Amino acid sequence: MGDSVPVPVLEGEEKLIAAAHQIVKALHNKKDFLTHDARKILADLGSQLMFSITKLDTLRQSNSKSLEDQLNILQNKIMSWEELEDHRSVIWNCGQEYVHDYLTSVDQLLKFTQQLESNNLGVDKPLDDLLISRAHQLVRTAMNRLQQEFKHLLVQNKQPFQPEHMSFRSNEDDDTSIASFGDDSLEDVLQRDSMSRRSEEYISVVELVHPDVIPDLRCIANLMFNSNYSTDCSQAFVNVRRDALDDFLFILEVDKLCIDDVLKMEWNSLNSKIRRWIRCMNIFVRVYLASEKWLSDQIFGELDHSVSSVCFVESSKGSILHLLKFAESVAIGSHQPEKLIRILDMYEVLSDLMPDINVMFSDDAGLCVRTECQHILTSLAGCARTTFLEFEHAVASSVSANPFRGGGIHHLTRYVMNYMKTLTDYSKILNELLKGDEEEEDSPQDMTPDREEEEEEEDNSNGSSCYISPLAQYFRSFTSILECNLDDKSKLYKDESLGHLFLMNNIHYMAEKVKNSHDLRTILGDDWIRKHNWRFQQHAMNYERATWSSILSLLREEGVHNPGSNSISRTLLKERLQCFYAAFDEVYKSQTGWLIQDSQLRDDLRISTSLKVIQAYRTFIGRHSNHISDKYIKYGPDDMENFLLDLFEGSPRSLHGSSHRGK
Repeated sequence: MGDSVPVPVLEGEEKLIAAAHQIVKALHNKKDFLTHDARKILADLGSQLMFSITKLDTLRQSNSKSLEDQLNILQNKIMSWEELEDHRSVIWNCGQEYVHDYLTSVDQLLKFTQQLESNNLGVDKPLDDLLISRAHQLVRTAMNRLQQEFKHLLVQNKQPFQPEHMSFRSNEDDDTSIASFGDDSLEDVLQRDSMSRRSEEYISVVELVHPDVIPDLRCIANLMFNSNYSTDCSQAFVNVRRDALDDFLFILEVDKLCIDDVLKMEWNSLNSKIRRWIRCMNIFVRVYLASEKWLSDQIFGELDHSVSSVCFVESSKGSILHLLKFAESVAIGSHQPEKLIRILDMYEVLSDLMPDINVMFSDDAGLCVRTECQHILTSLAGCARTTFLEFEHAVASSVSANPFRGGGIHHLTRYVMNYMKTLTDYSKILNELLKGDEEEEDSPQDMTPDREEEEEEEDNSNGSSCYISPLAQYFRSFTSILECNLDDKSKLYKDESLGHLFLMNNIHYMAEKVKNSHDLRTILGDDWIRKHNWRFQQHAMNYERATWSSILSLLREEGVHNPGSNSISRTLLKERLQCFYAAFDEVYKSQTGWLIQDSQLRDDLRISTSLKVIQAYRTFIGRHSNHISDKYIKYGPDDMENFLLDLFEGSPRSLHGSSHRGK
């Protein structure tokens, strides 16, 4: 306003003159007590006081006229934008000269209104009230305009969230999923998941609104808050930024699902949604919310600290609570074993984000968000524990009606061992979640007495004072339950040899899986590996015994002599040899269809078998070469050795029609 503001007449001065005038009038009425000179002096003083009062009235009228003129000037400047043909015209689109002129006018209006309200401008009370009413109406109009300008600046200068801001996205779009329980395709999927889990990178905050308009936004916010229009300004910010957050979630393809939608979802779809949620939570909290908090601080930073905090919380809490609601829906759902990895991922992500969330929502305004995050984290922890224990139950209760074809590695064995291998990535989390549970579950009900004794011996061999983590205890339980289950499955084979081959294959797979995984080896220990190496070797020996003992007994010396003499019976030799060939052909026919997938194990068993069989056959043929005609020798030793190399390939073959190949 500057020089145009008139010099005010002090209210105290006016009252003093009026009081003096009253005193003079009272004394003048006491004529009997005053001398002629005194009455003359009082008359002169009364005249002077009346002149002063008249002068004050004249000055008051002049001030009133000046104040009204000044208000009219301010009104013309402010209302000029409302009287345009398009009253929604944006001042900030017209150039900085217009912006500066408008803000200056608003600032002068605010100061003018404050002086009126302080009753310090020396105007008549009725006129004073009228001017204040007009000024307040004009302030309201200006604030409405500034609110619209504030929203326009936020919307029009919103920065697009560029794809490079999501550079740390995982392989969520690979459309892979964790297999259902027992699916032997689990290994590759989990390896890809583990790799993508470690490949995440994070970036700093980004500018959500163009930095050039931040000073203008801050200026408008300060004006509106200083004019007691804080609610209008805050609500404008909250509404615009809330919509921006919703748009961002739409870009991330976050669906708004209710709890029932999640609970009814097929696993493959749910798995994809969870992977997307994990990626979104990282971006949303570490990049977008951090940037949103930074924006709020930039605009409202010169005001009370709580202002920025409240505006940020009100604009963002709806979006983050929506994301948390999905996690809650997953946590209260079913507890299939295939969900465990995803639940642990969700728990890990939210747990890692909690420090950031607690900082950004640290004030009282953010208490609801902090509380909900902690609640969801607790729910995910409970779900993970329950699902982990459900996995143990699922392994124990997996029942087969038919023997596994070819005696190979059962898909349950692959699933359990690969599952355990993947869980080692979550060792720290699982040990925290399972702390205390191991005391209740330390002796699985499905474990056989013999297996319990072996596990106790294994514990004792490690030393009674050796600490065993909760996860290690459960892993031992898993493998023990798996072996009990495999024992039951081996009894489905009518051929005892195939039952031993089946157990050899599966226990060897378990031992190799642990030996070749640093984490599994650390958790279960070298003693565990040694014991299981011994176990699969025992089953290999039992296979050889069950398959070849009776066959090789045909090549022994006992029973080939003529009754009552020491002479060799050619007939008995012929019969023995024919029976041996028939038994060998039957073994070849069946066991070429059996399967040993590990090439080293397959070669080792072939060599071991060949040493025993070929040595016995070569010895038998050599010892009785003078008693057996060549026409009765169906296969030579080299042929026999080659035939044994065909075993365990998983493709049944037959030797019928094979001819003598020579010695």
